[in-house]
Amino acid sequence: MIFSNKLIAWYLDNKRFLPWRETKDPYSIWLSEIILQQTRVAQGLPYFEAFIQQYPTVFDLANAQEDDVLLLWQGLGYYSRARNLHATAKKVAFELEGQFPTTYKDLLTLQGVGEYTAAAIASIAYDEVVPVVDGNVFRVLARIYGITSDISTQRTKKEFQQVAAGLISQKQPAIFNQAIMDFGAIQCTPKGTNCTPCPFITTCVAYQTNQVDKLPVKLSKTKVKNRYMDFLIFLDEQGNTQLEQRTKKDIWQNLYQFPVFDRFENTPFDIAEHLQKHHLADSIIQFEALTQEVIIHQLSHQKLHIHFWLVKTTALKGNTVAWSELNKFGFPIVIHNFIQSLTV
Repeated sequence: MIFSNKLIAWYLDNKRFLPWRETKDPYSIWLSEIILQQTRVAQGLPYFEAFIQQYPTVFDLANAQEDDVLLLWQGLGYYSRARNLHATAKKVAFELEGQFPTTYKDLLTLQGVGEYTAAAIASIAYDEVVPVVDGNVFRVLARIYGITSDISTQRTKKEFQQVAAGLISQKQPAIFNQAIMDFGAIQCTPKGTNCTPCPFITTCVAYQTNQVDKLPVKLSKTKVKNRYMDFLIFLDEQGNTQLEQRTKKDIWQNLYQFPVFDRFENTPFDIAEHLQKHHLADSIIQFEALTQEVIIHQLSHQKLHIHFWLVKTTALKGNTVAWSELNKFGFPIVIHNFIQSLTV
């Protein structure tokens, strides 16, 4: 109880005022938790506000077109979250009559809801005594209790869940979970931690043994693949361009892009040869590189090396759209940003 009391006291003095904390509405809490997966609060807050404004209820979100949901999500990354968000909204609205499951166990049946998200919703919306365990919690508990187990393993995750379950406030699980989230985000941060005002300074094993920068322990590292993408921005004399939708289970699924020469080997790209091979050369007026230096875009498992080409043509194939209408389509953020930088 000492840990819980100290943590909650710190939280009441230092908590962040966030709109989804002013309600017990499971829709708002679920929406915020999905947005904040892999996303900092400062980045996610404007998206939460935009979604609540556009889709104030789960029924509004369920009735939306997926393209519109992806467009509103543009820039947040990890777009599978948006697809899962939409799928779950439809399930809750149409199969569950708008009622979210009320227990941790049942929340886990929703698409895109894992153990952390289910624990957050169950505790905050329904006061179920179930602890949240994520990167922030790993860091806080590892440092305070000197836990040196490798957090990249499933066994260690269960170890931390057991520790957290023994610490959570039985009377105030919602406040406890929000407190430990904020403590890891504000006080016990990955880098630059200022331990002086910490309420646990006298008992924190990491501080007492000078291991703050060494805990938590994570031994495995994500293997990152290089990927090379040359995007062809076709433009006809009427100001139309060509788009295609990424429908395969890959990065950016269901988002839009310009036609692309895509490969995992760093093979050179000969645009003249490419246009000839695809029987496009006869309609080409001219082409030019729009990027002299490669654009690097880092994803969790891939490092993208990107070039853009402008291809002026007399004839377009496939899905054509006026350049002025591009703002109606959801693009990967690296393409969206490049579009914004162009004057055509």
